[in-house]
Amino acid sequence: MIIAIANQKGGVGKTTTAVNLATALAAIGKRVLVIDSDPQGNASTGLGVGRKDREPSLYQLLIGDVPAADTVKPTAVPGLSLIPATSALSGAEVELVSTDRRTHRLADALATLPPFDFMLIDCPPSLGLLTVNALVAADSVLVPLQSEFFALEGLSQLLGTIDRVKAGLNRRLELLGIVLTMVDRRNRLSDQVCDDVRAVMGAKVLKTMVPRNVRLSEAPSHGLPALIYDSRCLGSEAYVALARELLGRIDARLALAG
Repeated sequence: MIIAIANQKGGVGKTTTAVNLATALAAIGKRVLVIDSDPQGNASTGLGVGRKDREPSLYQLLIGDVPAADTVKPTAVPGLSLIPATSALSGAEVELVSTDRRTHRLADALATLPPFDFMLIDCPPSLGLLTVNALVAADSVLVPLQSEFFALEGLSQLLGTIDRVKAGLNRRLELLGIVLTMVDRRNRLSDQVCDDVRAVMGAKVLKTMVPRNVRLSEAPSHGLPALIYDSRCLGSEAYVALARELLGRIDARLALAG
């Protein structure tokens, strides 16, 4: 299954979710690939792949310079691989505009890879061509949503983009769920935001919430997922629970489809 982790707002926990959810899935024996589709390359950093080790990267894959298999890098997590990003990716959106199948470049490339149980695409904070490529390649979308006052602002635009991609480019695309991140249960505003999001979005919101946790913030500076940096911290425990909940939701969806 290919999951795009998307939200056009920055700082909502997309990369933290991609890295730690991937690690949790790999820890239970799944074969996982993270695709770093953000020119900032934070997922690559968080998985310990240094800048000098990122070539060839997603940029070369999208513009057609190299086959997808040549961009896949191992990580320190058994069963978890990475297609890294470099700053060159920021120019890809302009370069792809005049190319054939510009919205399907990522989907076409990933289709040539040997099978993974899960591919997680860490999208950039925009709804540009890189994110559209991710949505076209994906089976489903996971939306991290920060528990702050403006949480719902922009969500309707993202959901509208998902609907348009589904209607015109990728019929199989579904919303897997919305995960509330950076939740501070000591803060009444945070609790109120969580309640408001659930009131508006209902069952689309996952039960698991990711707390605001300093260990989640520290882990990338060590080039490690939080689940390896500190497996017992509240953030790590939340991502293990999130992996279990998502697997249950996926199994239920497959059972209905079957």
